[in-house]
Amino acid sequence: QVQLSESGGGLVQAGGSLRLSCAASGRTFSSFAMGWFRQTPGKEREFVAALSWIAWPQIVYAESVKGRFTISSDDGKRTFYLQMNSLIPEDTAVYYCAAREGRYSTDQLPRLEYDRWGQGTQVTVSS
Repeated sequence: QVQLSESGGGLVQAGGSLRLSCAASGRTFSSFAMGWFRQTPGKEREFVAALSWIAWPQIVYAESVKGRFTISSDDGKRTFYLQMNSLIPEDTAVYYCAAREGRYSTDQLPRLEYDRWGQGTQVTVSS
């Protein structure tokens, strides 16, 4: 069983950066899709970014974070990351990492039913 554990959240001023990490126990990532989601009180969980491998990396971002956030993975460390730059107050949320076994295209990744989730980490961006 793959279990996910996040770290790296915190408080940052607008314009700053944070890097979230999601460490996985168990199998390596090459056979998994990896995603990041976020949620604020009273709202549904929102897709942020995802990564999968077919013949080459399949990477997709939400429009709201494109150009500012970068998803990446280190299979040897069994960890994937979300580098968040140029943060704005609207990025404030609890961020969750997620995974699902299999290989998926960029069209599939945002709507995929991920079946492994981290516990969440708070990101707060002050203005």
